[in-house]
Order: sequence, then structure tokens, then C-alpha cells
Amino acid sequence: MEERSLKVLANDTTFFNKISNTLTKLLIPTKIGLNGMLITLKRNAVLKAYENYKEIADSDNNPKKEAALNRYEESYTLYLESIDKYIMDSVYKKVKSGNASNFEKSALSNYYNVVHLKEKEYAEYKSRKQKFLLDLDYDSVLSNGKEKLIKRYRKLYITKSDELYKAILKNYSVHLADGIKEKNLSQLGLYRNIFLVLEEYVKKILPLKLEEDFKDFEKIKEEYDELERFEIGKLDEKDFLEKSAILLGMSRTLFTHSLPLVAAEQCYQKLLKDTRNLIVVTKQEKKKEAVYTSLLNMIQNYNKKILCTKVYWEDAGQREAYKKFAKEFEEAKSEQEKEIAILKKELHDLTEKMPKVLQIRQYYKNKLVAFGVMKQYKNHGKTIPNAKYIKK
Repeated sequence: MEERSLKVLANDTTFFNKISNTLTKLLIPTKIGLNGMLITLKRNAVLKAYENYKEIADSDNNPKKEAALNRYEESYTLYLESIDKYIMDSVYKKVKSGNASNFEKSALSNYYNVVHLKEKEYAEYKSRKQKFLLDLDYDSVLSNGKEKLIKRYRKLYITKSDELYKAILKNYSVHLADGIKEKNLSQLGLYRNIFLVLEEYVKKILPLKLEEDFKDFEKIKEEYDELERFEIGKLDEKDFLEKSAILLGMSRTLFTHSLPLVAAEQCYQKLLKDTRNLIVVTKQEKKKEAVYTSLLNMIQNYNKKILCTKVYWEDAGQREAYKKFAKEFEEAKSEQEKEIAILKKELHDLTEKMPKVLQIRQYYKNKLVAFGVMKQYKNHGKTIPNAKYIKK
């Protein structure tokens, strides 16, 4: 818009006036100014270096491949530095002077949220900052770039985003493992961040990978399609837990090594615990049954995605209990028999004396009584009035 307005208002078309207009545009700290030109140059350089590296990435010429990789990494660093400089020199000045758009204000706010991580979470800060700068320029390419540039840039964007999301999740997995060793129970923020990162990746990056022919999509197609029902309307707690379980199931294909089995198992256990608690606190019978159905599906996925692939068990008793359950579940001929097997396994595993655990155990027992698997006896005990009891 600014460039168009300059063309309309310029009445003097002399050589010196053209030079003056050009210098004015270069000195204005906006996307069409000096910083914008620098980003364009560095972007073209990193795209060329990336494409050259990809051409010889599978070759056996190691010296040549190593040199291409070094050029690619160096140009990528310079490219991100140019975007960083644009934010500090251009966006910051516009926000400070009150001339920034809402997009620029939001970008600067998000930028400082990322920078805030530097002191306490440096590993996450490095990945988050790169991701922020890439996202910012990707939006710029989409809005201003031509189709050929968008197609070229998208391949680089997908590759680097994949690396950065994996690095962030790997960092969270390390923190979860440290929490086990230190018996740290205050990990709610970690679980929340993991589910948020998984959701962001599935929404932003996975659709782009599908356009580039994502080979492993068939493994997660059913779960990916199931996520669509959570896009409409406001989600309640049951919906949020179900969506998180689906994302976690997809992570076994998308982030096998970045979110390893141990971390994924912890996340599943957290979801199962929250779903059991939701059953306990839900008063309306119809909603309670809906949450219970969700729990059954979650337990089946937990066994399919995690336990059946688990090789190392710290507790041999738990391994034998799972084998017994797996055999009974596999031999079940009806959905009711499968449900009974799950309930019996749940009663075996939930041994804590916490109030909510005792309540969910009673809920399971009532289910088994209704199925005719357990019997409920009346309490025939009597209290004798004015009696004195002596403990021996």
C-alpha cells in the first residue's frame, strides 16, 4: 500500500526525484525497506543451499556432502539472524512509535514470550525462537510470494519445522524422565505443553506434509479423520481428554523417537487418571456413561499403542498381569466380555486408598455386579446400643 501511494503522489518524475523516493523507501523500517530486502536475499540464499544439499544428500561423496551441509547450515543461521534483526529494528520501532498493525503488535508480544524462556529453559528457547522466526517469514511468503517461491519455501519450512517440533518434544520427554527420578509430582505444565505441541503440529505441519505426499499417513488416517469432530463447537473436559488421547496415539507414528515409549506411557497414564476422576465427579448419569465409554476406548488404545509394544518392565508382576489380561481380551467373543476383562484389569491395577480411587473401584464393581460377574451381599452386621468395645 505504501509503495502504491508513493507512485500516485509523485508528480515530479525527474531522475533526482526517483532517486529520492528510492532512498526514502530503503530508510523506512518496514517489510519493503532495507530489512525486508535483506531477508529476501538471505531467504534466496538458504533455499539455494538447501536444494543443493538435498540433491547430494543420498550420495556417497562424503566430503562434498559435508561441504554442502555446512553451507546450508551457515546460510540458515544468517537467514534467521536477518529476520531477528527485522523484528528488533523495524517492528519494535513501529510498536514504540504507535504505528504498528495488530499483526506486528502480536508478533512482538509473541517474540518476547519466546525470549523469556532463555534464562530458565535454554534448550526449549533455541527451538522455539527458530520456529517463531520461520513461522513469521512463512506467513510473509504466503501473503506476498509467488506460487513458485511458496512451493520452494514450503519444503524448507516443513523440514526445519519437523526438526524443531521433535526437539521441543524431546526436551519435554527428558524433563518427564527427570521428574520420575526426582519423584516430582508437579508436572501438569509439561503434560499440557506436550498435548499443545502435538495439536499445533497436526494442525499446521501435517497438512503441508500431506501435500508433499506423507508416506506414513495411512497409519494415522483413521485418527486424523476422527480429530475433525473436535473442530466444531466448544469442547468440554471429556472432549479435551478424548482429543488428547487421539493426538497421543498419532504421536507413536509422528514422533516415535522424540516422544519415546516411556514419556508416551506417562502421558497416557495421566489421561486415564483424569478420565477416571471425571467419571467420579460427573453427576448426570448419561454424561457419566459417555465418559465411561471414552475411558474404555482410551484403555484399549493404551494397551494397543503402548503396553503391547513394551519390552522392558520394571515390575515382573505387572508384566504377568498384562499378559493374562491380553490373553483374556483377545479370547473375548463379545464387547461385553472385553469390557469385563478391562474392568477386572482396572480393579487389579488401582490399589491406592485415595478417595477418588475407592469411588471408581466401587463404580467398576457395580458394573461387574450388573454383568453378573460379581455378587453383592447385604451387610448383616448390627450395632449394639450402649455396648463397650475393647481392642485386644
